[in-house]
Amino acid sequence: MSYYCERRDPDFGPKMHNVLLLYKQVSMRFDEDGNVIPWEDGQEVHVVSYDEKPGIQAIANTAPDLRPEPGKAGGAVARDYEYKRLGTLSLLASIDLLTGEATPLVSETHKSSDYVEFLRILDAKYPEGDLIRIVLDNVQVHKSKETRAYLATVPGRFEFVFTPKHGSWLNLVEGFFSKMTRQMLRGIRVSSKDELKERIYRYFDEVNAEPVVRRWKWNLSEIG
Repeated sequence: MSYYCERRDPDFGPKMHNVLLLYKQVSMRFDEDGNVIPWEDGQEVHVVSYDEKPGIQAIANTAPDLRPEPGKAGGAVARDYEYKRLGTLSLLASIDLLTGEATPLVSETHKSSDYVEFLRILDAKYPEGDLIRIVLDNVQVHKSKETRAYLATVPGRFEFVFTPKHGSWLNLVEGFFSKMTRQMLRGIRVSSKDELKERIYRYFDEVNAEPVVRRWKWNLSEIG
């Protein structure tokens, strides 16, 4: 048996088109050498891909890991199968599709207030007067009363391009989350939630030391 995800969004096609059109526009911002072409219309536009990764578990060992015996070929770390759950954290993050820089916010919760805090981080990050265009899904916290109240205080600052329901694969930050899980989160053991938080932020520092620009790899030639 195989599984599939039904397209329950009646506007799946138009929303997908809007996202892919944005990716095509982003691709045209680079010259042949991969350098960003300066915006000519006066207002710079920053394009970011954003999502949340809630429920990141802080898990502690109940006994120390056992290192391989020195000089023994094929040795592996041995770990006690029992562990202790310390709670969870939520990660809110974006990647800049023009620079590759990743922006994180680690929170104890996953609420509208966290999302608004992240928008404030982006607002402080980019020069005043520039437009911040965000690719994201349309979950409730992204359109809540608290969110709308904040956006009313910064008119014209943000523009949103929503992915369709069950279309998270259209959001480039999902690939970033997948790589992060493989490289850092899988099998991680910590002594506290604070340690997990610190290690997540450290991962972003390491990524941003040598940022990689992520681009949509499928054919965009027919998008227009």
